[in-house]
Amino acid sequence: MIIDCHAHVSAPTELWAYKASLLASRGSHGRGKVKVTDDEIRAAANKAETWPMGHLDYLKKHGTDLQLVSPRPFQLMQSERPARIIDWFTEECNNIIYRQTQLFPETFAGVAGLPQVAGEPVERVLPELERCIRELGFGGCLLNPDPFENGSEEAPPLGDRYWYPLYEKLCELDVPAHIHGTGSRSERVPYSLHFINEETVAVFGLLNSNVYKDFPDLKVVVSHGGGAIPYQLGRFQAPSLRRPEGDRFADRMEKLYFDTVLYTEEALRLLIKTVGVDRCLFGTECPGVGSSVNPATGRSMDDVKPMIEGFDWLSASDKKKIFEDNARKVFKLRQ
Repeated sequence: MIIDCHAHVSAPTELWAYKASLLASRGSHGRGKVKVTDDEIRAAANKAETWPMGHLDYLKKHGTDLQLVSPRPFQLMQSERPARIIDWFTEECNNIIYRQTQLFPETFAGVAGLPQVAGEPVERVLPELERCIRELGFGGCLLNPDPFENGSEEAPPLGDRYWYPLYEKLCELDVPAHIHGTGSRSERVPYSLHFINEETVAVFGLLNSNVYKDFPDLKVVVSHGGGAIPYQLGRFQAPSLRRPEGDRFADRMEKLYFDTVLYTEEALRLLIKTVGVDRCLFGTECPGVGSSVNPATGRSMDDVKPMIEGFDWLSASDKKKIFEDNARKVFKLRQ
C-alpha cells in the first residue's frame, strides 16, 4: 500500500471566495460559512485547474492508495488581523477536508490546520486541534513555525516554552505535528523558499533545546525533506561534538521524521541515507508545485514513487517502511 503523508486539499472555489470576503470585510459581516454540496466537493477533488490533471487522476496515475490532506498552507493568512477571520477560515478549511474524507474514505485522511495567530498565545489553537482529532477523526496537524509569515517580527524558536502547551496536547492526543510554513510577506523571499527556510530553522530550534527531554513522546514530521538540514548537517553537527556521544545534533535528529517531498533522485538518496529508513515517510505534495512535467522523463516531478522503487540499495522491507509502515505508526492510521 502507498500512503502519501503530505498533500493539500483541492477545494471548491467557494472556499477561496469565502477567504476573500473575510479579508475584504475583516469579519465585520459575521462568520458566514462555505455553502457547497457534496457533488461540488467531489468535482473539486478532480478538477484540473493549475495542473494538467485533477487530484484523483494524479493519485490513480501515481499509484497512491491513501493520501493525508491538510489545508493549503500559503492560504492560511496567519499574520492577518483580526484573529477571528483566521479562526473562521481555518475551521472552514478543516470542515471541507472532513467532508472530503467522508466522501472518499478509502482515498483521503485528514490533517488539521491550526488557527495560529501571530503574536498570540499558542493555547488558542487547542480547541480546534481537539475538535479535529476527537470529533473529525484527523490523524495530526500542521504546525507553522512562523505565524508572522516572514514579516517584521519573529516567532520564538520551536524549542521555546511558548510552544509547550501545544506539545503537551499533542502528546496527550498521541498525534504528530507536521511542520510546514505558510505565506511570506517578503518581496525577496517567496513562500516556497520560505517553507524551506522555516523547516531548517524549526529543526535547529527543536534539536538545540530540551523539548525532547521534556516531551520524549512528541512526534514531529518535517516537510520537504527537512529543508536544508540534510545538506548542511556537518555544519550543525560540528559544534555539537562538545556534547557526549548520543546527544549530538545527528543523534537528536533520530527523534524527528521527514517526508520525501523532494523531486530529484539525488535529494531523495541523500535524505534517506542521512536520516535513515525508519525516519522517512513517503510524501509528494501532489498535486502542487511539483506537478509540472519533467521533459527529461515525461513524468511529473512529484511522481516520487518510481525513484524510491529504483533504489536497489533499499530492501523490500525498507521500501515498505517508507511507503506505508512509518506513516501508519506516526499517524495511527487504521485504513
